[in-house]
Amino acid sequence: MAVSCTYYFFAVEVKIELNLLDKEKEVDLMSPNGKASPFSECRLNGSLGHCSDEDTMTLRPHRKHRDNIEASVCHVKDLENGQMREVDLGAGRALLIKEHGEFFAMGHNLGYQYLPTFEVRVEKEKVIIRANKQALQTQRRSKAMSKCSAVINSSTGFSHVLIIGSGPAGLVCAETLRQEGFTDRIVMCTMDKHLPYDRPKLSKSTAEQLQLRSSDFFQTYDIEILLEKEAVSVDVKTRTVTFRDGFKIEYRKLFIATGSRPKPLSYKGKDVGNVFHLRTPEDANSIATLASSKNAVIVGTSFIGMEVAAALTDKAHSVSVIGIEAVPFRKAFGEKVGKALMKLFESNRVKFYMLNEFSEVPATAFLKQSGVHMDSKGFIPVNKTMQTNIDGVFAGGDVVTFPLALRSNKKVNIPHWQMAHVHGRVAALSMMGKASDIKTVPYFWTAMFGKSIRYAGYGDGFDDVVIQGDLDELKFVAFYTKSEEVVAVASMNYDPIVSRVAEVFGSGKTIRKRDCGNMTYIF
Repeated sequence: MAVSCTYYFFAVEVKIELNLLDKEKEVDLMSPNGKASPFSECRLNGSLGHCSDEDTMTLRPHRKHRDNIEASVCHVKDLENGQMREVDLGAGRALLIKEHGEFFAMGHNLGYQYLPTFEVRVEKEKVIIRANKQALQTQRRSKAMSKCSAVINSSTGFSHVLIIGSGPAGLVCAETLRQEGFTDRIVMCTMDKHLPYDRPKLSKSTAEQLQLRSSDFFQTYDIEILLEKEAVSVDVKTRTVTFRDGFKIEYRKLFIATGSRPKPLSYKGKDVGNVFHLRTPEDANSIATLASSKNAVIVGTSFIGMEVAAALTDKAHSVSVIGIEAVPFRKAFGEKVGKALMKLFESNRVKFYMLNEFSEVPATAFLKQSGVHMDSKGFIPVNKTMQTNIDGVFAGGDVVTFPLALRSNKKVNIPHWQMAHVHGRVAALSMMGKASDIKTVPYFWTAMFGKSIRYAGYGDGFDDVVIQGDLDELKFVAFYTKSEEVVAVASMNYDPIVSRVAEVFGSGKTIRKRDCGNMTYIF
């Protein structure tokens, strides 16, 4: 399940008593990780939804088009793994990322309007990006960011906008407010002792590499950050938030983006040392250090958990994974794809102990007496503008269920990094009276053992999987269908098919199940 760092890590040899379930249990949340790289995001223009059979789109072989451009942007050695660079394509700019020796490119992020990833190839050690001119032109809408013009004592207990949480939803909300000309006070509160950082990359980077914005950025644009502040209650009548240290702050608009937290596990020997939740840079550093030449156990088989397992294989003496389902990723990718990925891990010395129960919960307990509505799982339902049932109170990210236009406005929870960005932007616009619907297609990618898998759509409840390609060779495309309609797609070593399908979804057209077997790929 793709949630914020809900995994326990054992860096010493520990005897664990496994209680096998009689049958597989369904996972509550949709698995496609949003919590993969933040650069997999795509913001798709156009009306989302279904259309008539006449509007159904059959995917055609890709042909070179006069509206497409290609540019050689750098040498393969110019970027190290984990680095990114803004590059000039002539008709526009793109963000180039290198992960595990592979290059990825996406539309340049201006105002968090996400575009599909572009095609990237390497020829004679040169990195070449192929992009559509029209897509590039849509990016030229950057706005100068505003600053706070209100005369306010920084110690006062009032903020025009109060943001609880410093993840992507909260950060984007604050930035969007400034981009849209908001000049009143913005305060962001976080339990962390660090400025906002890229939590999904905790398994792969140091604390210094994770920081999303510098302290100078927050000072320049008057976004105040209160570190190590844990909210314990919200009074919506007086519009006041109380923190554990007794500090109180009143607000005019409130944005709740606290993410998820792990549900404590109960097991014999639970008081043993070297047990970690991967939630902070300190946790990541401790895990990397203590796992060296030891037996590591990861509880959780979502994308972050599996990425950590992959990362530890060349450090730990052994790596074991405990999961709730028979195969990892089954809820997201289906049995066949899950087994193929499981074999990839097993070939890299990872052992699995499956059908064991664990879970996580949203970090919303402090809202229980607030009047803000929560469902039976602790999620906060919001409308299409990210507002809760309380006027002036908004929420976004992992803690919410929201109406997904792609699925006829069904209320869903999608804990993707990309969706958190969109939620933050929509909430900010709503606060300013510039209401904007959530018009995006869920999209993510993740990399393990130097191989990447892409995913687009919302496949929860799929009833069949149509696979093209070779699962054994890990070169495939999987179409997830519900009745006769394709609702999601995943691929490995078949770029850029997922981005192409995402564009179809974003245009409001439909791909039928019968079309999946007739597709031709030209790369």
